[in-house]
Amino acid sequence: MTLVALLIPLLLPWAALVPARRILDRCPPVAALWTLTVSALLLAAGTVAALGTLALTGLLEIPALAALAELVRPLRTPSAALVPLLAAAAAGLLALAALTLGRSVVRQAAGLRTARHQAGRRAAAGDLCVVDSPRPDAYALPGRPHRIVVTTAMLRSLDAREREALFAHERAHNAGGHHYFLAVAELAAHCHPALRTVREVIRLAAERAADEAAATAVGDRRLTAHAIARAALAAHTADTSRPAVTPAATTGPVPKRVTALLSPAPRTARTLTWLAAPLAACALLSCTTAATAALHIHQDIEIAQGETGS
Repeated sequence: MTLVALLIPLLLPWAALVPARRILDRCPPVAALWTLTVSALLLAAGTVAALGTLALTGLLEIPALAALAELVRPLRTPSAALVPLLAAAAAGLLALAALTLGRSVVRQAAGLRTARHQAGRRAAAGDLCVVDSPRPDAYALPGRPHRIVVTTAMLRSLDAREREALFAHERAHNAGGHHYFLAVAELAAHCHPALRTVREVIRLAAERAADEAAATAVGDRRLTAHAIARAALAAHTADTSRPAVTPAATTGPVPKRVTALLSPAPRTARTLTWLAAPLAACALLSCTTAATAALHIHQDIEIAQGETGS
């Protein structure tokens, strides 16, 4: 029964994909962003906890490792022949996730250092930093202080009002702390393959939230849509490489974002409850199931240590 419980958190992220994909179409972007990010974090935690518990269970069935852990006898499980195979697979998946996550962290950190160094060499007008480059690009650069980095080629691609909308979009990213949401999404994506899809939805939710904030700031949804579309078109052929945690107006499915801006603004979170309910249920069930299974394994370890039972 414990073995089945450990497999449930590994399957729940796949069940969460349907509500995760639909929530952004029917709910305000900020509410969807928070719901998606918290759910992704909980699903990732449940996955790691289940894999770790499964790997530990298999290791403690090996007499030499059981003796090293000061167990009176190796751990006994109902599926003694199956558990070592699953434990080896779980350990391999954890190692792979740690390796890919570590590589991503190093790459993202290097990209952020490069971007901040480049921005630091330019004089800034407030939070705006203009970089002389033939490649159209604009993005929000996290850190202290926050920066909006825009290239001269991007400035030439837009008129004055469109620039205002673009700057409002990037300022909304920094004001909303969207780089934190993107960092959590990146972390979760390395814990379970299904959460890679959720990562893309979170990225889109962050862009939609910034789109709505920009439209409110400039007071014109159509102007904001035109600015986003023209900026994305200008940057389409540019060879830009930015860290995944630096949000930019030109990323994501731009046509879908433009369509949303040309539609009436989302007014209420009326549909959030029933759309978020299955997503939250998957996330909470993942964590509680993994925690319960880990508690049962802990009790079995205590028995094997001779502390309770025989």
